[in-house]
Amino acid sequence: MTNTTLDKFGYPGTLIEDGPRWAVLLRPAQVTLGSLVLICKEPVQEFSALSEQAFSDLRDVTGRIERSLRRIFAFDKINYLMLMMVDPDVHFHVIPRYAQERRFAGTVFRDPTWHGPPDLSRSNELDDGTRQELLQHLLSCWERTSPSPGISDL
Repeated sequence: MTNTTLDKFGYPGTLIEDGPRWAVLLRPAQVTLGSLVLICKEPVQEFSALSEQAFSDLRDVTGRIERSLRRIFAFDKINYLMLMMVDPDVHFHVIPRYAQERRFAGTVFRDPTWHGPPDLSRSNELDDGTRQELLQHLLSCWERTSPSPGISDL
């Protein structure tokens, strides 16, 4: 299942985690190192219209996001922005925040609005190779969901 917001943010090419109700994508414009987009896959355009299961799953997926990004990049704070002004489907911009610059793959990442709201119009410039390296690094270090017991597990 896809929607216009998933498509806009590069699904499936930027995909980090693909659950039944939520997808975690690398945000093409890296406001800060590890910026993501968390997009609901249900056909809803209002937060209150999410199913009970989507709300329940939201707790689990945000937990994996926070544990993974903390372990990988040691963020100082994390911001979730639900704007939905341009992209109508329920989604959050996930912006890890850093008091000091971070380095990844030879690139310096800054958080120029640290201690204030993030400015989504400003981003750290990445070439396609570095963006792909960042995606692969996140994929290799991402906390995985616990698989449901299958027939072979019984």
